[in-house]
Amino acid sequence: MNPVQPEILRFIAKHRLLTLATTYNDEPWCAHCFYAYLPEQNVFVFHSDSHTLHIEQVSHNCYVAGSVVLESWRVGRLRGLQLQGVVMPVTPALQKLAEQRYKQRFPVARLMNLKLWQLDVTLLKYTDNRLGFGKKLLWRSDNLVDDFFRGREQKQ
Repeated sequence: MNPVQPEILRFIAKHRLLTLATTYNDEPWCAHCFYAYLPEQNVFVFHSDSHTLHIEQVSHNCYVAGSVVLESWRVGRLRGLQLQGVVMPVTPALQKLAEQRYKQRFPVARLMNLKLWQLDVTLLKYTDNRLGFGKKLLWRSDNLVDDFFRGREQKQ
């Protein structure tokens, strides 16, 4: 696996809220999810009830997009992460680690009946205006062979 750039990892670690974009049957939806990130697996873990619209959509279309952003009035300080990936229930192999990290990050989760999901990342696009206006870092999974992304990367 090619490593995610350290700048991206630091940004992910500093934030807690992921906006998840799903779609099914031409109906798009966004949901805000608190996350724990597992850098070793490059996986976002989040809690969500199975009967929410975004999870119902994921059960039909597991391909999602998302973002994590730092809001600022100063254009020169804007930073944000756009991503794509696949959502599924947390796999048995990751269950214990995912639950441990999520509860560590959000202690109130210890009181909840958690339903954890994992977002396996396939594409990360990080923008950091502190590095220069519109400066972008791109990470793509080695497993992603879709020429669509390669073509878009070359246009930037």
